Amino acid sequence: MQLGLVGLGRMGGNMAARLRAAGHEVVGYDRNPNMSDVASFDELAARLAVPRAVWVMVPSAVTNETVDELAGPLGAGDILVDGGNSKYTEDGPRAVRLSERGIGYIDVGVSGGVWGKENGYALMVGGDGEHVRRLMPVFDALKPAGEFGFVHAGPVGAGHYAKMVHNGIEYALMHAYGEGYELLRASEFVSDVPGVIRSWREGTVIRSWLLDLLDRALDKDPDLSELRGYAEDTGEGRWTVEEAIRLGVPTNVIAASLFARFLSRQEDSPAMKAVAALRQQFGGHAVRKD
Repeated sequence: MQLGLVGLGRMGGNMAARLRAAGHEVVGYDRNPNMSDVASFDELAARLAVPRAVWVMVPSAVTNETVDELAGPLGAGDILVDGGNSKYTEDGPRAVRLSERGIGYIDVGVSGGVWGKENGYALMVGGDGEHVRRLMPVFDALKPAGEFGFVHAGPVGAGHYAKMVHNGIEYALMHAYGEGYELLRASEFVSDVPGVIRSWREGTVIRSWLLDLLDRALDKDPDLSELRGYAEDTGEGRWTVEEAIRLGVPTNVIAASLFARFLSRQEDSPAMKAVAALRQQFGGHAVRKD
């Protein structure tokens, strides 16, 4: 089928390539004119046959603006898809605004990163069943081969909600591997830390794609000396913890992994300074500046 795709960066560009390889026609738009097939949203809409389908793959900070601008040249019967990491609470209001113009809306949580072009993308979809059915040729082309990797999770908002929880779990898994790696590094017993990580990739209960990626990173840089111990968060971990608080669900591990990312951004933690000061006050423990 034919699809408009807005945002041709690391994810969007690879998705366009995978769709084209599957025989679909993709008309792409990006702020970078060297990457675009069209110069404007008006031209994008004009290039697509009615009823149109347009997939938005832009940062969450500009998604609302992009969706509202795209709604102008689109019309009744068209479908707009947001595949970015939007917060699920934004999907309902977006769908209402678009429905006033007769435009359908689907939210899709997309997982797969830069490897999705080759391996396929896991897709968590929220929206009306008829809208989802219309886009199934696109979903089938993007998802991995086989029976897994796609779910119609529920109505509008369900796709981004599922991706939010997915990313919260991802935070926790990544941090567990990180803690295990640090413990191995600190041990006087283990002399081949990368070898231990590699050995876990087959036959163990903790094998995973993330473990494969850690092994790949250690193969290039065994001590990870080329990296800084800093980890940003894109919002989904925070939203997961906020939702856990709202629903009274204990997500201890996910919350701890989120706060560990905050800690990584502090070169000299004020909290740990306070801890050091207290230890000095009540126990006379030495406090080192270096």
